[in-house]
Amino acid sequence: MLRTISIGSCISVQGLMVSQNADGTVVIRVDDRTYTGRPVPPSHAIGSA
Repeated sequence: MLRTISIGSCISVQGLMVSQNADGTVVIRVDDRTYTGRPVPPSHAIGSA
């Protein structure tokens, strides 16, 4: 599953979800690197109610 996480206040990374930690952080993989951060909530589609 493709996920977007926030690392710090200005950096977001998008990649394949590897795992979710007990503290709410998510681990994702991009190529051969892994990143851990807070998940970015999904936005609503334009025009949806």
